Amino acid sequence: MKTFPGPEFSTYGHLLSRVQALALALIVVLALAPAAEARALRVVALGDSLTAGYGLPAGQSFADALQSALKAMGFDVEIVNAGVSGDTVAGGLSRFDWSVPEGTDALIVELGANDMLRGFDPARTEASLAQILERARARHLPTLIAGMRAAPNLGPDYQRRFDAIYPDLAQRYGVTLYPFFLEGVAGDPKLNQPDGLHPTREGVARIVAAMLPTVERFLATVQQ
Repeated sequence: MKTFPGPEFSTYGHLLSRVQALALALIVVLALAPAAEARALRVVALGDSLTAGYGLPAGQSFADALQSALKAMGFDVEIVNAGVSGDTVAGGLSRFDWSVPEGTDALIVELGANDMLRGFDPARTEASLAQILERARARHLPTLIAGMRAAPNLGPDYQRRFDAIYPDLAQRYGVTLYPFFLEGVAGDPKLNQPDGLHPTREGVARIVAAMLPTVERFLATVQQ
């Protein structure tokens, strides 16, 4: 005797067909959807006029030059220029929260030259830098600190105390140290503007070239 599917079989078959159709549609959508682009690594350069690009045309600051050099090496990175001309370490500390916003992946600190030029007590400079590193650590921000050196005319005692700030703090907080931001540039009239303090475009290029190996190793440790 010939039999026919009951109502239960018809309902099951209908549901199965719908599930199969939905699964097929989902596969098509996923196949056609563009792959999500990874976000560029965002690195804030917290500094003074040496970072800001004092006396240079737009787009030629240290932050701009470093970003260009890193991109040429294949890094997908954005260097945010948080340099303020004339800023002391205390000034950088006071604006830390808004200069280093949420979404920052890593931090470069270049501060202290103005403290030295004004003859601030090195203990005062060290205390403010330590607070900056404390805040970065609290936010789990990998940090590179660029050192500064005291001018010889300030005397050997001041020079010894000031120059020790950066390696001491780097060791204490376990951050990456670039010993002297102006390495190869300080005192060279061909690489500095007429004021003798701020690098020319060529001076900035020299700074970036010297720092690149350290920055490259630093960024290799940064996870988004």
